[in-house]
Amino acid sequence: MERIVKIGIIGCGGIANGKHMPALKQLPNVQMVAFCDIIEERAIKAAKEFGTPDAKVYTDYKELLKDKEIEVVHVLTPNREHADISIDAMYADKHVMCEKPMAKSAADAKRMLDAAIATGKKLTIGYQHRKKAQAQYAKQYIEEGNLGEIYYANCYALRRRGTPNWGVFLNEEEQGGGPIIDIATHSLDLTLYLMNNYEPECVIGKTHKKLDHPEAGNIWGDNGVSDTPLEESACAFIRMKNGATIMLETSWSLNIAEPIAEGSCTLCGSKAGLQIKNDKLLINKVELNRQTLTEVDTSAGGVAFYSGSSATPPVVEAQDWIDSVINDHDPIVLPNEAYVVSQILEAIYESSKTGKPVYFE
Repeated sequence: MERIVKIGIIGCGGIANGKHMPALKQLPNVQMVAFCDIIEERAIKAAKEFGTPDAKVYTDYKELLKDKEIEVVHVLTPNREHADISIDAMYADKHVMCEKPMAKSAADAKRMLDAAIATGKKLTIGYQHRKKAQAQYAKQYIEEGNLGEIYYANCYALRRRGTPNWGVFLNEEEQGGGPIIDIATHSLDLTLYLMNNYEPECVIGKTHKKLDHPEAGNIWGDNGVSDTPLEESACAFIRMKNGATIMLETSWSLNIAEPIAEGSCTLCGSKAGLQIKNDKLLINKVELNRQTLTEVDTSAGGVAFYSGSSATPPVVEAQDWIDSVINDHDPIVLPNEAYVVSQILEAIYESSKTGKPVYFE
C-alpha cells in the first residue's frame, strides 16, 4: 500500500478553498488531518468539508506544528505571514508548500530559503501555471533545442477591470503590493522557468495609479477599490546577465481592449518562438522560406500531465508535490527559483519609487 501523507492546512480562506484543499482531496494518498485559521469558524468548516473524521482545528498555528504525525504543511495565509509560518514549520520538521508569492519581501524569501537549506526540509511555492498543459509542452519543446537561444521575452498578466476586493488583497501591510505581487508573479515565474534563466542583472520598472474611477466596471464591485494605495498597473524591463531581456506588463485595472490572463508569456529564440496566451500555445518559425504559425492542441493530455477532468494545474501541482515528499525528489518549484522571482518583483517596486534602475550583484 502507498503510504499516506498527513497534511496540516494553515489558513482556510479563499486560496485554500479555491485551490489547495479541493486539489488535495482528489489525491488518494493524502489526508488533511489539521486545519488552522485565526477565524475558528473557517477552520471548522474546512475540517468538515475536507478533513478526516477526527481532523483537529486550531486558531494558533504553533499548536498545529506540535503534532508529530503531520508531515506536510500548506501555508495559505496573507503574504506577510508566509515567511514566519513556513520557517517555523520547517524547524518543526515539516515539509512546506507555501502559496505564491514566496513572501512579502525578498529578505523574507531569503530567510525561507536559508531555513530550507538549514533544516533539509522541502519547500515549494504555489506556482501552478508551470503545470498547465501548455507550459509542460513548451518546456519539453524548449529543452529539445527547438527555440535555440532564448534572448527576448514578454510576460503578461493584464486585467481590464479585475481588482480583487475581498480578504486582505487591498491591504498593503498584509500583501505588500497589487498586481505585481499578486498576478505578475505567476507570469514572471513561468517565463523564468521556461527560459531556465535565474540570473537578473538589472531591473527598471514603473507602477501606475491613474484611473479616476477604478471601481467602475470592476468585475467584483467596489468595496474599497477606489481607496487602496496599491498600484493599478505596472511595467518593467528586466535584463539578464546573459544579455536576454524580459518585458513585464501587469494590471488589475487598465484601459486595454484585450485582457491577458496571468501565466501568459512570449519567448523568442534564435530558431523559433512561442507564446502562451490565455491558455493557448502558439509556435512560430520559418520553414522552407515561409513564415509558419502553429496552434498546439494540448486538450488531449499526454505523458507529462493528467488527461480528463482532473487535469487542472492545481491537481497536477499537488500530485507532483506529494510525490516529491513520498519519493524524495525535488518539487517542480524550487525555493531558490522562487526567491529570484521575489527579488525581481521587489526591484520593480524599488525602481518605481526611486526612478532608477536596480542592479543585482
